[in-house]
Amino acid sequence: MERLGTGIGWRPEIADAVEAMPGIDWVEAVAENICPGHLPDSLLRLRERGVTVVPHGVSLGLGGADRPDEGRLTALAERAEALGSPLVTEHIAFVRAGGDLTATQPLEAGHLLPVPRTRDALDVLCENVRIAQDALPVPLAVENIAALIAWPGEEMTEGQFLYDLADRTGVRLLIDVANLHTNHVNRGEDPADALDELPVEAIAYVHVAGGFERDGVWHDSHAHPVPEPVLAILADLAARTAPPGVLLERDENFPGPGELERELDAIRATVKTSGEPTGTPPVAPAPPVPVEPASGAARQRTALAQAALLSALVAGTPAPEGFDRARLKVQSHALAAKRADVVAKVAPELPEILGAPYRAEFLAYAQMRPMTGGYRRDALTFAEHLMLAGRPASPDARRLLGDWWLERSGPAPRSRRPAARLLDATRRVLLGRSV
Repeated sequence: MERLGTGIGWRPEIADAVEAMPGIDWVEAVAENICPGHLPDSLLRLRERGVTVVPHGVSLGLGGADRPDEGRLTALAERAEALGSPLVTEHIAFVRAGGDLTATQPLEAGHLLPVPRTRDALDVLCENVRIAQDALPVPLAVENIAALIAWPGEEMTEGQFLYDLADRTGVRLLIDVANLHTNHVNRGEDPADALDELPVEAIAYVHVAGGFERDGVWHDSHAHPVPEPVLAILADLAARTAPPGVLLERDENFPGPGELERELDAIRATVKTSGEPTGTPPVAPAPPVPVEPASGAARQRTALAQAALLSALVAGTPAPEGFDRARLKVQSHALAAKRADVVAKVAPELPEILGAPYRAEFLAYAQMRPMTGGYRRDALTFAEHLMLAGRPASPDARRLLGDWWLERSGPAPRSRRPAARLLDATRRVLLGRSV
């Protein structure tokens, strides 16, 4: 496995600071935020200096019951090729559920949700990973995620699940030590046990990030300093194997360059002072065994379970049996808050038009309307919801919101089909004008 060194998550907000930081060997960029034909100048300059850039996907949903979407796989492959990346990474998670397998409305989480550690879910995940591997031009590594909730009736520990996944597919692992800490606080899982069981020789690199605790729940915010318990898990991992790369993640609430550099120095010192690894040195993993296609029954059972959970989280349906209802409520609120944050990023005009009431208005809307078509569609639907309700109260703000909606929803089709007539009528109601 290629040695990556010490890196940091590249984000537009800190692009200049990252370019100026000493000792940055590589960066990781969110794949969905990169356009292959229009790479940010900052990333191009970093590449010219020999800094490796790794695209990190967040939307494939490899742990979902459906097979990976070909369009998303093609997009991820294009980004890897445009960046000249040695590998790409994704998550062991599901991000959508429902649809054909369950004959229910498709729903989107807007964030990463944990897959059940069952034989069914592992079979589905292994086949999805192999489909992704076949479609990508470079090796794939998959990341363990943070979780606020635990599935009832799980059949494996996290370490066993990751071991079997790597053994059956040959996929590399992106081990997030902050997520191991999150699962320790939220699910009572010992990080040392996970490190004992997972195949360290399959590690591609390591994530380190911060979070915060509230009411006994650890929130993996990526917006706070890296705490000592996370560095302790990193030290434990580094004492077992020399990780090919270690990367600091920060997504929000960015501190100044000096603070980021101090965090990177702490990460370097933690890995260095852990000494020579006492475990087995990393070796090339054995070739994967052929993966049998997941049975239709396994996919459907997984689909039904995931759809029931996601519906409870975003659509207010009853909690599936065996789940901690209080913790589901925390997860539901976290998903809605994440949704509000991302919509504010993809449509920054909305919080500008609405001002301080934006967040409360959006959270009230999210309780009634689960996301089904991505964040940009969500922003438009939110604006429609407000205008149909006669909000915002200010006529000037309503006019601005209507103009914004009209500009982004595109011209009205002139066909007189029922769908077109409905859209025309909707525009008249929303904008209070002839279209």
